[in-house]
Amino acid sequence: MQLRSAPLAVSLGDPAGVGPELIAEAWARRLEHALPPFAAIGGASLLVEAGASRGIELPVEPIASLKDAAEVFGRALPVLGELDGSWRPGFPDSAGATLALASLKRATELTFAGEASGVVTAPIAKALLAEVGFDHPGQTEFVAAACGVAAEDAVMMLAGPQLRTVPLTVHVALAEVPGRITTDLIVRRARVAAAALERDFGIEAPRVAVAALNPHAGEGGKFGDEEARIIAPAIKALRREGIAATGPHPADALFAPHARHGFDVALCMYHDQALIPLKALDFDAGVNVTLGLPIVRTSPDHGTAFDIAGTGRANPGAMIAAIRMAGECAMRRAANG
Repeated sequence: MQLRSAPLAVSLGDPAGVGPELIAEAWARRLEHALPPFAAIGGASLLVEAGASRGIELPVEPIASLKDAAEVFGRALPVLGELDGSWRPGFPDSAGATLALASLKRATELTFAGEASGVVTAPIAKALLAEVGFDHPGQTEFVAAACGVAAEDAVMMLAGPQLRTVPLTVHVALAEVPGRITTDLIVRRARVAAAALERDFGIEAPRVAVAALNPHAGEGGKFGDEEARIIAPAIKALRREGIAATGPHPADALFAPHARHGFDVALCMYHDQALIPLKALDFDAGVNVTLGLPIVRTSPDHGTAFDIAGTGRANPGAMIAAIRMAGECAMRRAANG
């Protein structure tokens, strides 16, 4: 059970990317954004250096246990563990990937054990991690596996102030998408999303808008039959279960301002169908939330941005939003037992 008093655990991400400096910036703005207590998992010296690149004199304080984080948080950034490394912004290497993976593992373990109320993961470089033994498509799948949850039951949701989207298929070629969409997959992902919106976001009877795959929702079969053959039956099944599902909605109109008020989450058929509107509307405040886990996990919805790391140009909005959202979800879980 999540504990209301437990802090969040924040993994470092790749130290050559923007993660460390944005963690430092989030702590510096903790009062402005009313952020819950959090602790960085390792990286004490590189966090100080990364903060300095943004003009932040970051006080860090080592802690022996996450129980000490809340008391420290007001005066310094709590850092748990002796994991550390050199800060070389824009120059990723295997040593940095090893540190990123170790921090991610420890942060996830602490959260699964209940010592942290949630885990916030800073961006990683998947190709570099693969070189040091990371065999998952991304952090979502890693955290799911660490929690004993099947990858297909760990649902990625992108959430911002104006929109929430769930991609049905994620890191696959566009040509493979039609063959991967099934009625059962739509139903399973929608169930997880609806349950999580109610439990973690406090939305009663969540409304799920299901996007079409083809232009004009297939135009009565003229542009494809997936809508009638696969998507519509899934929506009917969801309605029979009491889930407020609608669609298939033509994707070119689903995200218009007047349409967005009609649903709480949009279930999209493929990666870009979900991420393009989210990033167009909420790029600097977008959060990647993993639904369907026994723990709370969020991440800023952007990458390592090696090209601007250390320049002070990276916007901290998504990291701040990820920390705030993790805290809010954890508090709801604690309040509901």
